[in-house]
Amino acid sequence: MPDTERERDFDRFLTFIDAIVAIAITLLVLPLVELTADIGEFDTVGELLDEHQTQIWAFLLSFVVIARLWFVQHQTVRHVLRYHARVAHLLMLWVLTIVFLPFPTALVATSGSSALTKVLYIGSMVVSTAVLSLVEAFLVRHPELTDGHDDADPVGGIANVLLLLVALGISIAVPATSYFPLLLLLLSGPAADGWRRLRGRGPRRTRVGE
Repeated sequence: MPDTERERDFDRFLTFIDAIVAIAITLLVLPLVELTADIGEFDTVGELLDEHQTQIWAFLLSFVVIARLWFVQHQTVRHVLRYHARVAHLLMLWVLTIVFLPFPTALVATSGSSALTKVLYIGSMVVSTAVLSLVEAFLVRHPELTDGHDDADPVGGIANVLLLLVALGISIAVPATSYFPLLLLLLSGPAADGWRRLRGRGPRRTRVGE
């Protein structure tokens, strides 16, 4: 088998993972579809949308979150050619966090100010990002699983995890900030590059989703 050809078993596994993510991201819109049943209670569609703007905002936020996590996952494994049970198990744990996300999304739409809702919502993002960092750390130790061009580096993922934890702390300590502290993720790239410079390494090439 050529070095650039992915093993069929692993290729099928990634297709399975992608299908699960596609279903999870589609499920996010179902609560919005159900809102159409209430259209008779409003004079216009605009009033309906205005009344349920929290649900719409929660849908958009979670769509972006899942899309971003998928891009990071894609970049993490795109150079992996060979199946390994540890990588497969970690990716199944990762996809569990994605499947779970529609549940806290629904909670955000109904009780978004609850501290427990914030823990469930942002916490699932923390676990998801941490798992992908573990995958990258494993690939660093096992380059034979890749095509030799992998740039796996868990530093970016660790920076995201730390920023998510900070965002969670701010969101709970200062409820008025709602979920806006998640914008701290925009600092993940500079934070990771700063850490690499401290370790005597140059900035990493920016990857999709980071």
